[in-house]
Amino acid sequence: QVQLVESGGGSVQAGGSLRLSCAASGDTASSYRMGWFRQAPGKEREGVAAIGRSGGTACADSVKGRFTISRDNDQNSVYLQMNSLKPDDTAMYYCAADRPPYSDIWSAPNSYNYWGQGTQVTVSS
Repeated sequence: QVQLVESGGGSVQAGGSLRLSCAASGDTASSYRMGWFRQAPGKEREGVAAIGRSGGTACADSVKGRFTISRDNDQNSVYLQMNSLKPDDTAMYYCAADRPPYSDIWSAPNSYNYWGQGTQVTVSS
C-alpha cells in the first residue's frame, strides 16, 4: 500500500513556473513507476509525464520542452517542474504510482494502482 500526497499547486500567469511535489509513504515506493496526470473540468484525465525507478522518463507531446519529471528515491518523492505555463495547463494535477511489473502504457490512468488527492494548477492569460 502506498499513500501519495501532492503539493505545490497554485495560480500563476502565463509564462510562469510551478514545481509540484509528490511525497510517497508506505510500501517501497522507490520501486514503483511514478506518473503525473491532470484533469480539467469536463475533460478526461490525461497522462502528463512518468518516470521509472531507474530514472527513465516519458512525457506528453503537449508538455515536451516545458515540463520535467524527476524523482528522489531517498526522499520517496517525485517532482514535476513546469515552465512556460499556458492557460491550457490549468487542471487538477494528480500523482500516481504503478507497482511492478509495470503496465505497457504509461499514460493510461488504469495502469496505476495508487493515486493522490490532487493539487490545483491555474494559469491565467
